[in-house]
Amino acid sequence: MISPEHRCLTSVCWKQRQAWQKAGMHQQGSPDCPPTQNPKAFTSKSSKMFGTVVVGVGIAGLARIRDLMNPMPSSPSEHLKLLGFVSRRSFGNINEAKQISLEDALRSKEVHAAFISTENRSHEETIRMFLEAGKHVLVEYPMALSAKAAHELWEMAEQKDKVLHVEHIELLTEEYKQLKKEVAGKDLVKGTLHFTGSVLDENKSGFPAFSGIARLTWLIDLFGDLTVTSATREKQKDKNYSRMTVHFQTANKKPLTWIEERGPGMRREKKINFCFTSGCLENFPEAPRSSVGLFMQDQNLFAKKLLGQVSKEELAAEKWRILRCLDLAEVIQQYCEEPEKIYS
Repeated sequence: MISPEHRCLTSVCWKQRQAWQKAGMHQQGSPDCPPTQNPKAFTSKSSKMFGTVVVGVGIAGLARIRDLMNPMPSSPSEHLKLLGFVSRRSFGNINEAKQISLEDALRSKEVHAAFISTENRSHEETIRMFLEAGKHVLVEYPMALSAKAAHELWEMAEQKDKVLHVEHIELLTEEYKQLKKEVAGKDLVKGTLHFTGSVLDENKSGFPAFSGIARLTWLIDLFGDLTVTSATREKQKDKNYSRMTVHFQTANKKPLTWIEERGPGMRREKKINFCFTSGCLENFPEAPRSSVGLFMQDQNLFAKKLLGQVSKEELAAEKWRILRCLDLAEVIQQYCEEPEKIYS
């Protein structure tokens, strides 16, 4: 989903340069990626700046540093100022971004917001620390690996009057936007979404229903609320292979299936088969290439929330979608791990 590379950070070790390249290095305003957004599309009378830190410098964290250092002109992101990054490893500086300790990031009054790009397993604890310190939070999905923890964190953010923004860039891709247009207004008969990908370390990424929540988010966003009717998981430890199959019903009692399959050498790919009363959709519609990177789009949305430029209705709908998906992910895990209790 990430665009081709433009450049890598100059003061990062070779492995991090490779990670940077994988993240996709389009820099807004470069010859490869000219900014096409109308500068007049966003005007803000607010001069408020939000000091930010990035926690974690994997592929996503490096992309966050890149976009914070190169905000789109006349966009909400110009109100975000990168003050540094936090990592368990020692880097010194990444370009002009300096490394700071977690303790300093939490204590500093100049830090207003944290971008959390760590492994999934540590999201909950890191969110909690920054919210308790009175900071706004942007976190990569999934925000937590249990529904209970997610609800608690959201409640904490609301009590402290802080923005808790969960990244879901899968909804920002041109591929998905075209798919949503194609599906809109059609009556579903049945459907399947099948994802394949390489092996993940579940100790870090969590159960597949959580690590793969981007697919579940697609289904909820396309077809509305869903009910889990069954879920199973096949694992072949000797082959490092996993296949999770989930069956849902829509509010209109129409069947949907989600398959999440991972194994060594498996190509990252999504396949769809959505059948409507008017016919079946088996291929993704052609989509134009976006001139704005996915992380930059997500960053702009977070900045708009900080500036109070997102309606209460939009915020409420987003909250419902995120928490509902996490609720369903937990139900799916229960079906797969304790089927005898579910089916009895």
